[in-house]
Amino acid sequence: MQWVQDTSQNKVDNLNSVRREASRHFRNKKKECLRDKIVELETNRKIKTIRGFDLKKGYWPRINIVKDEKCDLVADCHSILGR
Repeated sequence: MQWVQDTSQNKVDNLNSVRREASRHFRNKKKECLRDKIVELETNRKIKTIRGFDLKKGYWPRINIVKDEKCDLVADCHSILGR
C-alpha cells in the first residue's frame, strides 16, 4: 500500500518491477504445468492408456425441456416436437 500511495518515481518503478516479476513467475508456472501435462499425455499414449486423455470438466447432460402455452414445463420428446 505504501508503494501505491507514495508517487515518487523510484517507488513506482520498484512497484512495476515487482508486478512484472510476479507476472513472469506465474506465466512460467503455467507453461511448466502445461508441459508436464503434455509429457504425461504422450507417455499414456505410448503405453496405450486412454485414461490420461480426459481433459473435460465432467459430464453435463443435455436438458431438453420447454414451456408449453400454459407455461408448464414439458420434457416429453413428442410434446416438444409438437410445440
